[in-house]
This record gives sequence, structure tokens and C-alpha cells, in this order.
Amino acid sequence: MISLPTPKYFERTMKFTDLKFVAHPVMGDNDGIQALHFFPNSYGVSVIRFPGSYGYEDGLYEVAVLKGTVDDYELCYDTDVTDGVIGHCDEIEVENIMEEVETL
Repeated sequence: MISLPTPKYFERTMKFTDLKFVAHPVMGDNDGIQALHFFPNSYGVSVIRFPGSYGYEDGLYEVAVLKGTVDDYELCYDTDVTDGVIGHCDEIEVENIMEEVETL
């Protein structure tokens, strides 16, 4: 059997395990965590989990699309990915969203 190389579009460039979670800047004292990641296209993601976030009670994450850089960004609600935040995401769903954001 011939083994063919995996086409690039099947390879994820960013995995959930690559995210660097830190205490959430507002909810960190309350078991809150956040990871920010920006792609070369000036879009990024904020992945959070804290009491009150969409999915927290089930151990799931909430994802927002960002526009800018790590030093200067804002929430972006006008992409093909979403027009708001995306809640109740497991690790695979977070990876899928990151892939969509990376290709905007």
C-alpha cells in the first residue's frame, strides 16, 4: 500500500494544547482562566472559562474572535466565524474555531 503525505489543509497549525492559559484578568480570583492567541492575519481568539461563562458548569469554554495584536485588540463581531461569542465549546470545537479564524 502506498502512503501519501497528508495535505496541509488536514493539518492543524494551532492545537488546543498550544494555548497558554493564565488567570482571567477580571475573574481570575474566581477560578477564571483565559488564553489569547493571534494569527498573522491580525485576527485572534480569546478562550475563557469562569463561573458565569457559557459552558463553565460543564467544563466547557467560551470563544471570542479578536482583531488586532496582543498589545492592542478589540472583540470582533463581524466575521464569517461568528457575530458574537461562541459558548459551550469543547477542546475540538475550540480548535475548529481557531482554524476558521486563522484563515479569515
